[in-house]
Amino acid sequence: MDTQFIDFLKGMEATDLSPAYTLENLAITLLLGVFLGQIVAWVYMWTHTGVSYVRSFTQSLVLLTIVVSLVMFVIGNSIVTAFGLIGALAIIRFRNVLKDTRDTVYVFFSLVLGMALGSQRYLAALVGTCALLTVALYLHFTNFGSLASFDGHVSLRVGPEGEFPKGLLRRHCSKTRQISARHRNQEEVDYVLEVRLRNRSRGAEFVNELQETDGIASASLVLRDELAEI
Repeated sequence: MDTQFIDFLKGMEATDLSPAYTLENLAITLLLGVFLGQIVAWVYMWTHTGVSYVRSFTQSLVLLTIVVSLVMFVIGNSIVTAFGLIGALAIIRFRNVLKDTRDTVYVFFSLVLGMALGSQRYLAALVGTCALLTVALYLHFTNFGSLASFDGHVSLRVGPEGEFPKGLLRRHCSKTRQISARHRNQEEVDYVLEVRLRNRSRGAEFVNELQETDGIASASLVLRDELAEI
């Protein structure tokens, strides 16, 4: 079995499958690293939610792709160079803690992307980038993994001359559910509703229209964190 394995390795060497490490290929590798690294960073920016966004992390995704590409290009097929770089990198201590597991995925992908480019597997890098970013956009725009079907709560007080704003709610909300209705006196009623907004960015406009509606004494909207399930 050992003899067959050695013969297999010799056959691989004889086929000359190793890429050509030339200056032209290095330029192509680094240009693709810049291009694909920026695409990954842009998708990360577009799909990022929460309050943990850091500009330096987004820039590091681009730089990390280029650096790893260059490292893989320098290593080439040299085992000695590979062990030398491992020893040099062992001196470096990375103490930055990523708070979001999604950030870890992007860092890991930048590493893999740089390895693919540095070993001149350009087709694998392009197809892999398109596949991962397509899935990332799909998960973002479909709110995959979200258990809550409502964006938040609307509280409003309807006065004696007012009516429940059904039309306004239908225009701004795709889904509503009344939680409570408390009669403060014979004239005013406090309503609390769960709402699913058609456009979260227009929440302030929605509240302003409620407050300007005749007969509504007050209105407020509380939106939940998109990353938290309550």
